[in-house]
Amino acid sequence: MVQSEAATVDEYLAELPEERREVMTAIRDVCRAAMPGFTEVMAYGMPGFTRDGDDGVAFASQKRYISFYLPAGVRDAFADRLADHDMGKACLRFSSPRKVDLDLIRDIARAAAAAPGPR
Repeated sequence: MVQSEAATVDEYLAELPEERREVMTAIRDVCRAAMPGFTEVMAYGMPGFTRDGDDGVAFASQKRYISFYLPAGVRDAFADRLADHDMGKACLRFSSPRKVDLDLIRDIARAAAAAPGPR
C-alpha cells in the first residue's frame, strides 16, 4: 500500500495484512500515549498526529518498508540514534515489521510533542 483512500485510521489499519496491522497498531498506540494534545488524522493517505494544524508525525505501510515521518528539528536531535537506520528525506524506514523500533518511535514522538509549535 503506497497511499490509502481510507477515511479513518481504523479503516487504514483494517486494510493491512495481519503482520503489518499489528506493528502499525503498536506505532499508533505509542504515538497516542506519547503525544497528548495531538489529534489523530488521515493525511496524504497515511495516519498521523497533528496539533493545531502543525505537522507532528505520520506513519505508513509502504510496499517494501514501514515508514515513520518525523519533523526536521526532531530528526536533527536524534541524529546519533538514527545514524544506523535507513532514512529518507523526512522518514525513518523499517524493512520489516520485526525491525520496527518502538522505543525509538516513542522517543521521537515525545520529542515531537515537546517541540514548540502552535498551541
